[in-house]
Amino acid sequence: MPVVSIRHRTTYRYRNPVAFGEHRVMYRPLESFDQRVISATLEIGPEPSLLRHVQAASGGVVAVARFDTRSERLQFESRVVVDHTPGVAFELEGERIAIGAGAFAYAPDEAPDLARAIARRHPDHGELEAWARRFVRPVGRTRLSTVLSDMTHAIRGGFTYGTRLHGPPQTPAETLALGTGSCRDFAVLMAEAARSLGLAARFTSGYVYSGSGKSGRRGGGHSHAWTRVYLPDCGWTDFDPTNGIVGNHDLLRVADVVDPRAALPLHGAWSGLKSDFLAMEVEVDVKAASSTQPASIVRVAQLR
Repeated sequence: MPVVSIRHRTTYRYRNPVAFGEHRVMYRPLESFDQRVISATLEIGPEPSLLRHVQAASGGVVAVARFDTRSERLQFESRVVVDHTPGVAFELEGERIAIGAGAFAYAPDEAPDLARAIARRHPDHGELEAWARRFVRPVGRTRLSTVLSDMTHAIRGGFTYGTRLHGPPQTPAETLALGTGSCRDFAVLMAEAARSLGLAARFTSGYVYSGSGKSGRRGGGHSHAWTRVYLPDCGWTDFDPTNGIVGNHDLLRVADVVDPRAALPLHGAWSGLKSDFLAMEVEVDVKAASSTQPASIVRVAQLR
């Protein structure tokens, strides 16, 4: 999957023409050593009176659109071609990245930069840390690669996946109690479980390529979420507990944040009667740029 084509379209429909406030769009993948944007376009209808791009505090690219017209329809369509390079997750793993009975401790020169990603974000009465500790040997030391890989596959195999395209993520306690969740629920669970061990973890959102022949890929057809954990020697490493993916294979990052609220792909305001809102439709298509296979498109509609 060296070159990937991504089309992401969101359409809002209204019964009567409504006014639109500012909308912020984060569809463009992040630039890094393993993914490079070759081309990118964003079409918006009706045409905004102002469109500018800013770089968020997290590093993501956000398009900010403002409007001076009313309409019964608002649509955002992004088309991006990305050069994506899958890598080996633990190719540079050293002996020092292992954990024992206590919390993991980063080197003094790394810890300050990682502090926000290490800090716990959800109350824990001990059940989450106890669950995370299941993957650490009671005696001796366990490689972090083993702990995190086992945790990834345990969520993939032990929890029931369900698509939920709206609303904030569940808390880790809720996901543990329910035994079910969406991709963002699993991402939050794994990130917080890693933090309970002293590890720096981020919530990552973007796209998953489901056409590589790998069976059972979940999250295709819409935005996807997973976790990244910082490992000495290896750096920020991807873990997708929804699909059991360790490493960046088939994963294309758009946002990499501590707080999931900073990873919203699209949000904005509109003004009109509550009854004017009819539907929101989302279509996401991710495929190999040279592939002739049909696109995997999911349409999501909410009707009132």
